[in-house]
Amino acid sequence: MFAIIESGGRQLKVGKGDVVSVDRVDAQPGEEVTLEQVLFLEKDNGDVVAGSPFVANAKVMAVVDGEARGPKIRIFVKKRRKGMRRTKGFRSTLTKLRITDIKV
Repeated sequence: MFAIIESGGRQLKVGKGDVVSVDRVDAQPGEEVTLEQVLFLEKDNGDVVAGSPFVANAKVMAVVDGEARGPKIRIFVKKRRKGMRRTKGFRSTLTKLRITDIKV
């Protein structure tokens, strides 16, 4: 059984027991989180359910394993012949989720 969920504007394929990184979720480590934005679902017997846009009454249960920082992204801006150069950086905070159950 697997599901495709939407979290933080991204779509992720998850199954029971998977550990995924999503954009920061406001929860403490060890706390249980419910993800209700399920876009697609495949059951154990092979049936598939596609939502429009979300599957009704489908939930993905997960436990927060902790937080981590994503890779550093460098932004470099330059205007030629003007001597203007600027460097910025950005690192997002990610939350690690361990998928415990998929409920229909």
